[in-house]
Amino acid sequence: MLQMPSSSGLRAFEAACRYLSFNQAAEELGVTPGAVSRQIQALEQYLGKTLFHRQHKRIELTAVGRQYLAEIALPLEKIAAASARLRSETRRDAVSVCAYPTFAIRWLIPRWPALYERHPDIDVQLITSLNPADFERDDFDIAVQVVAEGSNMRGLRLDKLLEIDTYPVCSPALAARIRTPEDLRDAVLVHESPRPTDWPRWLKEAGIDDIDTNKGLHFESANMALHAAMNGLGVAIGIDALVRDDIAAGRLVRLFDVVRRSGFPFHIVSSARKASRPKLAAVREWMLEEAGQAV
Repeated sequence: MLQMPSSSGLRAFEAACRYLSFNQAAEELGVTPGAVSRQIQALEQYLGKTLFHRQHKRIELTAVGRQYLAEIALPLEKIAAASARLRSETRRDAVSVCAYPTFAIRWLIPRWPALYERHPDIDVQLITSLNPADFERDDFDIAVQVVAEGSNMRGLRLDKLLEIDTYPVCSPALAARIRTPEDLRDAVLVHESPRPTDWPRWLKEAGIDDIDTNKGLHFESANMALHAAMNGLGVAIGIDALVRDDIAAGRLVRLFDVVRRSGFPFHIVSSARKASRPKLAAVREWMLEEAGQAV
């Protein structure tokens, strides 16, 4: 018999890890912050370990919490993807979109009302994953993936969606103390596991070679790293397309004029044999228009 913690505890833990906030996790899950706190406490009691440091108005993963998240994140993704595939069998007309979690949260979801206003007859099913979509195995309609500029992939259609331009970002209070790239020597660098080379590559672009790029705080996702930066924990590397709204709202401040452009932009990937289907094509064209690409 499998010994498993409660699914509500795991969902609360995963959401709290992404936001580093019980309040925001509660908003996503449709429960109260107290309920999230109790679910995580029950999970900690089940495991016999402390997963979060509770501090005034913020939480921080413990070393055990970071390790636990790293071990369960992929299985939870697989469970979500498998469940989504089974549910999709009763929704054959839905367009399934697979995207990176941070891309979905920061770029796709805020724009979805515009999609439904234009195409109220199209249902979109969103699945998030850090892994490249396998169109034969998973039967996705569209995936958003980082692909090398100018690539050709047999059997797939590629449409460049957004450039990946990166630069440091932090909270307004911290930005007031950082004037030049050299000031980063005394700053806490915030890292994200999916993009471990962002800091070394940006610093090389800025002409700085004497900063230890391993120092600082390490998080399992870009969304967690950016929330840490918003809360003044340090300086993160932001992808322009994914942090513009936060900069415009004053939650983040862009530091310096140095921008590093990746040779691996975001692309819309779809099966060549399905790419011309009307609903799929409509979603793809809408995404390209939102990104400012010619259709």
